[in-house]
Formats: sequence, structure tokens, C-alpha cells
Amino acid sequence: MLELRSRQPGRATRKPPLLFVHGGYCDAWCWDHFFLPWFAAHGYPSYALSLRGHGTSSGAETLFLASLDDYVADVESIAVDLPTPPVLIGHSMGAAVIERMMARRPVRAAGLLAPVPPSGLVPVAARLATSSPAFNPQLLGLDPTRLPVDVLTALRPFYFSDGVDPDVLVQAVHHLNGESARVLFDLSLRLHWTEPQANAPTLVLGAQGDRIATPDDVRASARHHRVEAVIVPGMAHMLMLEPEWEVAAGRVADWIASLA
Repeated sequence: MLELRSRQPGRATRKPPLLFVHGGYCDAWCWDHFFLPWFAAHGYPSYALSLRGHGTSSGAETLFLASLDDYVADVESIAVDLPTPPVLIGHSMGAAVIERMMARRPVRAAGLLAPVPPSGLVPVAARLATSSPAFNPQLLGLDPTRLPVDVLTALRPFYFSDGVDPDVLVQAVHHLNGESARVLFDLSLRLHWTEPQANAPTLVLGAQGDRIATPDDVRASARHHRVEAVIVPGMAHMLMLEPEWEVAAGRVADWIASLA
């Protein structure tokens, strides 16, 4: 059973449904705090799932066995039940899940936010190990049931800017989740990365202040998909929870509107 959060427009709409896919170590809540109600208010039926082993979805006991293909199956199982094919919007690892889907079959459209770059996670991890030696050990050893202050102190600057709402931080800690080592291995080796099966409309968006998916990483992903990268000012990696989240949401909405 997969957790599915839904926000619906106040009246009937002909706009396409949106299906949001979260990144690693979190769950559907990250979309439901701001993005889902905002897009619903703008006329889009909006959904966000928690991948297996995340949030209140089943599969926590076997999360370590989950592969990127298993996450793809989760998204496909939700997408097929929606009234019409959704626009898929993924963040970080969630963007990689969508890219894997794009390599298998046509999709309506894909929004890739702060995506894992074409070179995979190894260069990202190497860069972070050089600039911030505490980051990788803290993240790889993350135990959501035990979160001492030093872990949160080490991780926060990479995911959130200094101006983030303290209440958002409190809730984000509550929604921290373990991650599948097998999926991290898949992403490290670029096993997700093959050419899209069809030229689906694609948005590649990043944040200027992101220290994980840097603007250069985002531009590399955009080149792979033969589109121009959209880099929004400020904001850290969890751009959907940043004080300026509406800037990112607006750019996504403008792109979706351009598809009509």
C-alpha cells in the first residue's frame, strides 16, 4: 500500500493531473506543505506519493532491497489509476525515477527539479567529501529513529537555506526517512541513465544556492535532455520548502501552461 496525498481544485478543470515524486530520505509531505495546495488552487489536480518504505507506505522492512526499478513501478502504479496521464514532476532522486520511466515508455511531460546529474552520484559525493567531509558519513549512516544534534547540524546547510521557516525544519525532521542502499548504488553507477524513449516535453530546473545538485549539475542534465536549464535565484536543495518556493512553483506552472 502506497501513501498518496491529493489536493483537488475547487471546481471542474480540464488541466492535466500532476504527480509529484519526492527525493531520497523524505516522503510525500515535502510536496504537500506548499506545492500541492498551490497547484490545486491554480486548477491542477495534484498528487504526491510516498515511495515504498517511505512515509506511511508499506515496505519499510524490505527497503534495503528496493531498486530504482521498484520505485518506477510505484510511480507507474499510481499514474495508471489517474483519470488521464499525469505530468510527472520529480525532485532529486525522484527526478531520476522519472528519467528511468522516460527511457522505457512515452510520458506526457516530465519536470526534473534538482535532478541527479548525468554522471551519477559518485562525482557529487566526491565533491561533497572534499568540501564538507562530514556530509557523506552523516547521510550514509542516517538513522531516522536517532537524530543527534551533530547530524542535523551537518546536513541542514545542504538541504535548507538560513531563512527557512523553523516550523518547516521541525516537520522535515519528522519526515526524514531511511533510503535504499541498492537505489543509491543504482544512482551511483548511472544505471538509471539511458536515452528517453520519446521526446516528451521536459523541464530541468535547479536552484542557484543548491550545494547538492549545483547549477552546473542541472545544466548538464538539461544538455542531456536537449533543453535549456532553468536556474531560480537563491534557495537550497529542498526548494519546494524554501521561503521563495513560490518562485519555483511559478516556473513549473508556466512550463506546464506552455504545453497546452
